[in-house]
Amino acid sequence: MVRSPAVPLAPGVWRIPTAGRALVNSYALVDDDGSVTLVDCGVKRAPARIVRGLAAIGKSPADVVRIILTHAHPDHAGGAAEVARRTGAPVVAHAADVEYARAGQAPPRDPTVSGGRLFARLSGGRFPAVDVAEPLADGDLLPVAGGLRVVHTPGHSPGHVSLLHEPTRVLITGDALFNVAGIRWSVKVLCTDFRMTQETAHVLGELEYDLAAFTHGPEIADNAREQIRAFLRRHQP
Repeated sequence: MVRSPAVPLAPGVWRIPTAGRALVNSYALVDDDGSVTLVDCGVKRAPARIVRGLAAIGKSPADVVRIILTHAHPDHAGGAAEVARRTGAPVVAHAADVEYARAGQAPPRDPTVSGGRLFARLSGGRFPAVDVAEPLADGDLLPVAGGLRVVHTPGHSPGHVSLLHEPTRVLITGDALFNVAGIRWSVKVLCTDFRMTQETAHVLGELEYDLAAFTHGPEIADNAREQIRAFLRRHQP
């Protein structure tokens, strides 16, 4: 199978794989005026693949006007400083993760999870510091390709957000849920508060969308909301 540098999800919405075919994904949303908003920037070495993904949809770094981080972890924010440098675009993140993005340090791991403290010491959680221009809040409707709703889903990190593109009914879950060999929770040791991750993900079952897109794993285009609601019913916290 040929690896595509950009995968169309809906009109103006693209998935850009930055590791493997869908191991780590970024997203590009193209507005009517041709400007691009990027969601997440992968690990530190991901910018080259993001640029290739943009080229595949007829865009360049100069077209990027905004970078949104779903949260301040190295596999989402690791490439953000370099992408911001190449594009000149401002970076935005939820207020509760801003200090971590600016420090280039992932939030603390869940101390109640076995191995959480050890994992934190071994992994470090460091990435190039990101100059966040604006804090986001739950419920914000960003002027992105007709309207991108911010949905605060804390737990994986204090400021973790999912994003709902209302015009195309595409939900970007961030790490609230993975789709690796099926829908599943994030690995426990990667979370700041794993139980909160489980609790807040239930808001995703209440939203209206047709396609679910994940940072980790391929999108679900068929009965996405029903599949996610079924998962959440089976895994009550």
